[in-house]
Amino acid sequence: LSGNTRNCFLTGNPDSYRNLIGKGLRCLLEVPHINGQEVYRNANHSSGGFFSQTSQPLGEKIPPLLISSVGQPTGCLAAWNIQINKSFHTSPSLQAAPVPLFWIIVKPAQKLLAIILGRSIRNWWKALPPNKRELFKESARKNKWKILLGVSSLGVVFIMFYFTHLEETPITGRARLLVFGKEHFRELSQMEYDMWMEQFKSQMLPETDARYQVVERVVGHLSESNKDIPQVSALKWVIHVVDEPGVNAFVLPNGQVFVFTGLLDAVSDIHQLSFILGHEIAHAVLEHAVKKASLVHFLDFLSLIFLTMIWAICPRDSLAVVGQWIQSKLQEFMFDRPYSRTLEAEADKVGLQFAAKACVDVRASSVFWQQMELAEAIQGQPKLPEWLSTHPSHENRAEHLDRLIPEALKIRESCNCPSLSGPDPRLIFKLNMQHLLESSKGRGLPNSTKQDPSKPKLDFPHT
Repeated sequence: LSGNTRNCFLTGNPDSYRNLIGKGLRCLLEVPHINGQEVYRNANHSSGGFFSQTSQPLGEKIPPLLISSVGQPTGCLAAWNIQINKSFHTSPSLQAAPVPLFWIIVKPAQKLLAIILGRSIRNWWKALPPNKRELFKESARKNKWKILLGVSSLGVVFIMFYFTHLEETPITGRARLLVFGKEHFRELSQMEYDMWMEQFKSQMLPETDARYQVVERVVGHLSESNKDIPQVSALKWVIHVVDEPGVNAFVLPNGQVFVFTGLLDAVSDIHQLSFILGHEIAHAVLEHAVKKASLVHFLDFLSLIFLTMIWAICPRDSLAVVGQWIQSKLQEFMFDRPYSRTLEAEADKVGLQFAAKACVDVRASSVFWQQMELAEAIQGQPKLPEWLSTHPSHENRAEHLDRLIPEALKIRESCNCPSLSGPDPRLIFKLNMQHLLESSKGRGLPNSTKQDPSKPKLDFPHT
């Protein structure tokens, strides 16, 4: 992406591991010699952050954007300084799934009314004399079928509401629940866009900046290659590059693309960047914002019934608060977060198809997530279980993409793209990892390398 210096990732001599915490983690994919034999060449490296800085500043010159295979004899594309966050987050729920304003206002009021109603039922029951309680229980037993019929009717209403609000997802054809009208989200997308522009107004890169131009070309190439899809051609894609170290990117439902410079630092080549932006475009095209907000609102409405029951049954307010917290966590971890992970997996699949039609080397997609997993492991960040996250784990994400890559390669071939030359980047990454592990066996980290883990400075050998 920037300049002629080609630093490489995870290769080197057997004495390298002692410098594991030192100067900089380099980028990916050195190629074998043209005669097919694997050779290791020494490359100059400079001190810096997690990924090394090239000797040529990014803003000075960027060669023309070429979509070609990763790992050609010219070597891999350079990576810049990077600050890795705890995990790579794309399309955060607050950013990518704005909700209608009336929901924001009504939702707290609904919960408050449910709590008041449940508490009133509990106090009314406590105030009843014992004889009246028995009469009430006897009446309930006599009319149990009527009560059951009423509850069943309510359940049928919810089921009918659910199935009458299902629509077909663009491209994938999967059924989705839509509670809100799309016009609400178009209005709120503009409001959210104004909010982000106000927040980042002093950090926006100008259109003359080389990094802005790279993102603009990638998004333009992706949209042009997929213009046969009505949802892609219907949106006007507007680029915004924010000078922020966070590894992040998101696309608003109205086509406003926001990319942080931290993401540009994290990718090793143009193919990885193309896949990530294709993933974000897929979120907007598949209207995941509307889908997520609709499901959450539907579940929240159902939870009001359980919330009322909790406050009616629990004998004390303290127990009711605990019960309400347990209910909210069950909903979050059993429905909200799994659904978010499903949307992310769907965006990965469609984004990979977008990249394939743009003649990107789709094999580089899974390598990106392996790099992210390795980066977090080297930084010593805790590896949380996937069920605690709104996104799939880096490992599972890479495996999912590996399963999708054969199909994506067929799509790429059907679009008359140039054949991929050079080695598979996944194989190069695996071989370099094996080489590093073998060279590091029996070697420990020197005491002199102790430092603040929040600002790791890593040193790898290079070839």
